[in-house]
Amino acid sequence: MSGADRLTDALYGAGWSTVKKLPEPVAARLGRTIADLAWKRRGKGVQRLESNYARVVPDASPERLAELSRAGMRSYLRYWMESFRLPAWSAERIRSGFDAKDLHHLTDGLAAGRGVVLALPHLANWDLAGAWVTTALETPFTTVAERLRPESLYDRFVAYREGLGMEVLPHSGGSAFGTLARRLRDGGLVCLVADRDLSASGVEVDFFGERARMPAGPALLAQQTGALLLPVTLWYDDSPVMRGRVHPPVEVPASGTRTERTAVMTQALADAFAGGIADHPEDWHMLQRLWLADLGPTKGPA
Repeated sequence: MSGADRLTDALYGAGWSTVKKLPEPVAARLGRTIADLAWKRRGKGVQRLESNYARVVPDASPERLAELSRAGMRSYLRYWMESFRLPAWSAERIRSGFDAKDLHHLTDGLAAGRGVVLALPHLANWDLAGAWVTTALETPFTTVAERLRPESLYDRFVAYREGLGMEVLPHSGGSAFGTLARRLRDGGLVCLVADRDLSASGVEVDFFGERARMPAGPALLAQQTGALLLPVTLWYDDSPVMRGRVHPPVEVPASGTRTERTAVMTQALADAFAGGIADHPEDWHMLQRLWLADLGPTKGPA
């Protein structure tokens, strides 16, 4: 393990061991302080966040974009402070920490014995939403996680999410899709963050008027297993409670090749994501390149 990897692992370890012991108001203030410092430094992540917001809010002035990126960094650090503290939250704190609208789309699907795929963008705190599902709904689910460097950091994330009641599969290795399909055929629940895929298998979509790639997995799983495909969007307000909405199912087209059906369904996901992001852009934590125009002709898969 390199020195940089050891430092990264140590910092995350300190977050999980130290931040979760802080009183909640103290942790919230710490998150805002770190966010404001990072925003003032205007590193690459902040600049990319602001550039992405410029597409979401195309008529925003430079001053408005600066306000959005500052609010975005505060939202991003709220996500981290909450995530570091989630393992120490009581079941009641988790249940009261999330308010889900139109939840019947999910509960009706599960009650009918159909598998359900929840697809989310990087909005607000998807880990909290997952912990709420396993706690308030008492429903386990399966997800995937990208392998991180160092390996010990990936192991920390897996242990953290499994401690919240999630089954976590590695994104690489080729076996995740088959396992997800089996869970869905058994009437289970799968949750996938699905607003960015720079691999060769990503599906091109129109997203805020420009081309981007999103993963084919959610649409393919729904087609192959008969599971419901439900977009979900999340957001924060001024309260300690995160808000969310389960959108109506994305239907499988009646005709077309598998590739054509996947393209139509993935575009429908992108449209649902775009609506949630446009309503709450500051809660979209996209600090990386997303649109194809930003990748450049020499950029390979990420």
